[in-house]
Formats: sequence, C-alpha cells, structure tokens
Amino acid sequence: MRAWLIGMGVAGSALVGLGSVAVASDAPAQSQVHPGDLTLARVFGSPDLSGQQPQSLKLSPDGTLLTSVRPRADERNRYDLWALDTRTGQERMLVDSKRVGSGAELSEAEKMQRERDRSLTGKVGVVSYSWAPDSRSLLVPLDGELYLATLDGRARRLAGTRDALNPAVSPRGGSISFVRGQNLWVQPLAGGAARQVTASGAGTIHWGEAEFVAQEEMDRRTGYWWSPDDSYIAVERFDEASVHTSIRASIGASGTRTYEQRYPSAGTPNVMVELWVMRPDGSGQVKVDLGPNPDIYLARVDWTRDGRHLMVQRESRDQKTLDMLEVDPATGHAIVLFTERSGARSWLNLSDSYHFMRDGSLIWRSERDGFGHLYRFADGRWTQLTHGSWVVTALVGVDEAHGRLYLTGNKDDMLEQHLYSLDLAHPGTLTRLTEPGWWNAAAMDRAATRLIVTRSNPAQPPQVYLADTGGHRLSWVNENAVRAGHPYFPFVQSHQATRFGTIPAADGSTLYWEMITPPLEPGRRYPVFFEHYGGPGTGQQVTRGWQGALPQYLVDQGWIYFKIDNRGSYNRGKAFEDQIYHAMGTVEVADQLAGATYLKTLPFVDGRRIATYGWSYGGYMSLKMLEKTPGVYAAAVAGAPVTDWQLYDTHYTERYLGDPGHDPHSYAGSSAVVEANHIRDPLLLLHGMADDNVFLTNSTLVAAEMQKTRTPFEMMFYPGYTHRVGGEGVSEHLWGTILAFLDRNVKNRPAAPAENR
Repeated sequence: MRAWLIGMGVAGSALVGLGSVAVASDAPAQSQVHPGDLTLARVFGSPDLSGQQPQSLKLSPDGTLLTSVRPRADERNRYDLWALDTRTGQERMLVDSKRVGSGAELSEAEKMQRERDRSLTGKVGVVSYSWAPDSRSLLVPLDGELYLATLDGRARRLAGTRDALNPAVSPRGGSISFVRGQNLWVQPLAGGAARQVTASGAGTIHWGEAEFVAQEEMDRRTGYWWSPDDSYIAVERFDEASVHTSIRASIGASGTRTYEQRYPSAGTPNVMVELWVMRPDGSGQVKVDLGPNPDIYLARVDWTRDGRHLMVQRESRDQKTLDMLEVDPATGHAIVLFTERSGARSWLNLSDSYHFMRDGSLIWRSERDGFGHLYRFADGRWTQLTHGSWVVTALVGVDEAHGRLYLTGNKDDMLEQHLYSLDLAHPGTLTRLTEPGWWNAAAMDRAATRLIVTRSNPAQPPQVYLADTGGHRLSWVNENAVRAGHPYFPFVQSHQATRFGTIPAADGSTLYWEMITPPLEPGRRYPVFFEHYGGPGTGQQVTRGWQGALPQYLVDQGWIYFKIDNRGSYNRGKAFEDQIYHAMGTVEVADQLAGATYLKTLPFVDGRRIATYGWSYGGYMSLKMLEKTPGVYAAAVAGAPVTDWQLYDTHYTERYLGDPGHDPHSYAGSSAVVEANHIRDPLLLLHGMADDNVFLTNSTLVAAEMQKTRTPFEMMFYPGYTHRVGGEGVSEHLWGTILAFLDRNVKNRPAAPAENR
C-alpha cells in the first residue's frame, strides 16, 4: 500500500471512483472559468502541465550517455527511450515506441507486475530498460517482447522472448535472462536460442519471480540474482499452494472476468520460499540454508563484490528481526553475520540503502538509535557514520576510490530533502551539495563519478541536471523552466504560493502542515479542501516540493487547500512513527482533528465548510475521521479504502497490527466497518471495480453496513479500473464527481456568520 495513498501529488495522478447510489454518472459543469484559470480538462490533458519529465535516468557504464524514458508531447502516458551525450550535450531518441513496438497486449502476469510497481501504472511504450556492460547496447522490454537497442537507433527483436518477465543483462554482458512460464531462461546476448534453466515451474511453483508481497510491500521486484562474474545465478523458488485463493471479480464495462488470485491476507499462510544457487545452464543446483523456520520473508539478496559469498537478508514473520546471512554458493551453508532487532512495540523497516565494499566491509542504514542513519560494519564491529535527530532517506552512491559516500536526508530542514557527501575518514561531518529551498533526489553511476539531481519546489516543477561530485551543475538534463512555451506558463499568473507551519500534537510532537489559499478578501471566509493520507511507510506528504496542478485548480475554484502529516508517518524517526503500532485509526485521526481545529481558529476559514479527502489508506482515514469525530468535517471523500484490515496482505498489515489470531482487539478497533453506522456527515465512496490490491470487497462491506443501518451515503464505482482510477476522460469524470459532491454538500452551503466561524 505504498504510493497509492497520495491522491494529488502530481498533476494527472488521479485517484479513484465508484459505483452509484445518488451521484449521476455525468459530472456537472464546474464554476465559471476566468482567463488564466485551470480547468479539469487541462489539468489531466496533454502535454503534462508539469512539463516533460524524464524518468528512469541512468548513466551508461562508460559515463558517456545519460539515458531516460520520456513522455511524448502528444500522448503523456506513452514513453520513448532517449539518450543525452554527456560530452556534447546533444540528445537523440534511441527507441521510438510507436515505430518499434507491435502494440500487442501485455500478458496478465506483466500487467500485475506493473500494477505492483507504482511508477509504471498507466504507462505504455518503453517504461524500463537495462544497459549492457560494454555501453554499446540496451535491453528494452516493449509490448510484451524484448529488444536489443543499439546506439545508432536500431532495435532488434529477440526471438523467443514473448511474455518475458524480469529481463536482465548479466554483469559480464554475455547473456540475457528472463522468466517465462514460471521458469528462468538464459539466452546469449549475441544471439542464439534461449535455454530453460529451471524445469519445475508450473501450477503453484514459480522460479525467478518475486512473490506478491515482495513486489507489493517489500520493494523487491525480481526473484533471481547473477554473480558478478556470470558464473552463478541465485534463484528464488516459491510455492503458493498454501496461500488462500481469492476469487476476484474484475468488473468491466462490457462484462465480468473472474481470477483466482493467491492472496495472503493477514494471519493466513504466506508462500513457501526457497533460494537456490546454480550455473547459468541450470547445472550444479544447491539449496541455500535459510534456517529451520520456513515462515520467513526473503527480504533482499546480493552478491559480495568478489562473488565469493551470497548475502541474504532474512526477515522474521513478525518483522521484528532481520538476519544478514553469509552464504557459501558452493554448498549453500549459511552463517548469521549480524542481526537487527526492533523494540517490543515497533517493527523493522526494510531499506535499499546499503553497499558491499571491495574490502569486505558494509555500509548499512539502520534505525537502531531511533533515526535512520548510516553505519559501517567491518571485522564484526560497527561504526556510526551519521548522527542526529534527522533521517538519512537514501544512500545515493559510494566512491570507494576516494572514500566518500553520497546520501540524501532531511538534516537541514524537515520539509526539504538534500544531497550530502561524507568523508569516510571523518564520519559525522556532512557537506551539503544542493541549494536550500528545494526537495532533491539523486542518482549516481556505479563508480560514483557523476550525479543526476532531480529537484522541485512549490513554484517550480521538477528539474533534472547533471553534476560533478561536488554538486556543481555541469549541464541541464531538463531545465523545465516555467517560461513562455512551457505548458504551465499560461497559468502562472493565477499560481498561489504555498505556506507552511506547525502545530503540536497531543503528546507535544511537532506536526507540519501546508496550505494554499486563493487571494484572500477581507472579511470573507473560505471552504477548505483538506487532503490526507495518514498511513505509515510511504514517506511524508508535506514537503517543499512541487505539488502539481490539481491543488492550484482547487484554489482557482475558491477552495483553501490544506494537509498535515500525522504521527505514524515516515521520515520523522521511530518514536514518531511507532505510535501507530497496533493502533491504526487512532493517533492519525487525532492529529488530523488537530489540523481541523487549527483551521477553525483562522479568520479566513469557514469552520463549517471543511471537506476531507483521501485515497487508499487516506480513504480508510476518511471513514475513521467521520466515525470518530462527527460534525467536524462538512463532508468526506473515501477512495479505495481498506475497511477491514484482515482483508489486506500479511507483510503490510502484520507489520503494524500483528497477527489477528494473537491480537484480535487491534483488528477490531481498526475496522472501519463496525462503526460505519456512526457516520452522520455526507460521504462519497469511490473504488475501481477491478482493484487487485485493495479488493472492492472493502467498499462493498462498508456500503452494505451503511445500507443495513439506513445510513445515507453516495458512491461511484469505476468498471475496469484497478487501484488507480485515472486516464483519458475518466480522470475528469472522477474529479468532476468529487467536486460536484463537495459543491453540493460543502462549498455551496451558506458561509458561516462571523460569530460562528
């Protein structure tokens, strides 16, 4: 449930919608449009108002080319592969997805993988690729097949790769590998027939794939790993026979298809996972000793730099213990190198911020001191490299030749993410490499010789530049300046500034909020569109980054836009986050209430006209906020909500609520179904009718309970749409429906007199 919960962060990332009870299928016309004001059609139209955004940026192994996938100006959801010469600044298209691709429909397995990877949802064309180690070619999946693209703009389809999943180029560049038919295949990169490496994949047995919860909740996308010298492949094998089969209906516009989906809901069995090491031809198979307890998670798998050992992160089912296993690939024998443990009322967050060094040491992110910091593990001893009441958000790169680390974090401002360098010889001393006032992200080449920095602020959509290791900009990759010719330029005059502030929580914690207001007229009080997410694990929502065009559209319509980060959210340290442990639907509701209470003290806010909106966990929050704090919000919109946490998956739900068999009270207290009849304020319920993440059952359960108890509400369900409801036409319909509901129940209500504000 990671990134679905954010409704409006980027223009065009629409939320979701549902069936019908009282809402007409046609969204009504919006308020009168003034010159320079945004419209829903323009917010969700092409080209993207945020400007052309290159994605999946990678430096070629030799550093001469910077590649990315970019949306077409006339089709914002179709991507092509581009290359920028880092020496000359010239750029060219390498793969034209319309010219090269066949347009064939993706397999159901690939569709489900893309659904798990939020960055790929709703996109077509080239959405991923891999460089060959010699920097002369790239492996490009396109329309369900694999292509080998060369630097002269040619692309050769690789025979026998139809419906290939998880394609990769081996580290030495001799082979490509992929999963097809639940087995691993290897094919010579220079040409030749693919060889099936595993044989028993069929039915409930899968080789080389990541299981559902690994993809959905653990940020692990693959199930196999090449050794550095191409001599071995570590391959996951999982059997999902013990996993409960859910009959999921995918209700479309012209009919309904049913799927038997193996879905491990909280408290039920997970897949049985094994790890094997074998030669690229499938010979010499050795099973890795993952320990006597089969009920574990295979969290991460890596090879040491010299290929002598396989490093496996084994996570306990309750997510309170993480063991680093050092495995002999020849025998499968494993020893525990070290163990991370959480507190009694806490859990461990998985991370990709680690790096195996050539000298055998390890750079490792841990939250053991209460905040996410970097450590070095060498010869059985730990050295803490960063310190303080702030969070390292990512390890960006490691320059082993010069002994420097590059990382992002919020050391200087809780609302800004900056890039820093650190000298391993002088741990604890950081050098900031990015400018104040921006939210920054960064990537580096493997040798950490150059930086790719992406930044934005509330007035500037994302920009990308190439920098040296001192952070000095060498060239723009995408300046994206909002000037004449930029898609957003016609609307700059109506763009309103974002304000930031803080209020205290009940326990004294600092809660950060952001607000955008229309030009305020003396004596006038305005309605509030109060967005929330509220859930753990996905990072903060209130930042000094670009918010997209949709909040500005709402402000153009006369709304104040507001959101606040509650306790339980990420990037604030474990004490702040852990307050949600076995207590979903409590502190988040209280902190959102604190935000609403603060709003009602402002002279320009009409306290009787505060609407609240959320998607996924935010949709769940909408329901809990109406149930627990009746009369506070004039109306609420709940998109794709989880309403009964026993319906959601093991890894996410048990991390925060535990096993329902051991702690049923936490699940009963967190349910949004039991107290649905307490709702007294107007509610709009939205859901995609083919949602394979938060099943539609979650919304039908709460709808049935409200109908049974004669509790009025409205709803709109969207046939054929999954957890993301968006795209041409439907995004406008979704938001037209939301705003028509809020206009009727909130915005168009008479303003409160001064004495009742």
